[in-house]
Amino acid sequence: MDIAGRQQLARLLDYARDGDTVVISDLSRLARSVSHLLSIFEKLNGKGAGLRILNMGIDTSTPTGKLMITILGGIHCWEREIMLERQREGVAKAKAEGKCKGRKPTAMVKAEDVRRLKAEGVGATEIATRLGIGRASVYRAVAGA
Repeated sequence: MDIAGRQQLARLLDYARDGDTVVISDLSRLARSVSHLLSIFEKLNGKGAGLRILNMGIDTSTPTGKLMITILGGIHCWEREIMLERQREGVAKAKAEGKCKGRKPTAMVKAEDVRRLKAEGVGATEIATRLGIGRASVYRAVAGA
């Protein structure tokens, strides 16, 4: 189960005991995917603990609650996949119409200023600060001369 970076969730799952009920306000605050949700549910279920989702009125200690969590998890996954598909289609359409060209170059536009300041003996950190660009960009501009 992927709970990397979620130490409190890991502690909760380790601590859960038979008869406990984990109460959450919203499903999206607990799981990142359907497989993640089901693995959390299985771990709690294996320990004899239940899960209550307040905003949905679901209690997995009942057979109906178990069915609902599985169905809702599937719907959530489907909804996310549809959203990502539409997003990909929108980006492809924007690129085809020439509307999506990426981020405008900022640092390389200032390359002449970088080289001039470097020739005056100003250090890379100071150049970056004065021009509002990163130090790595300063080095790239100098190398590109």
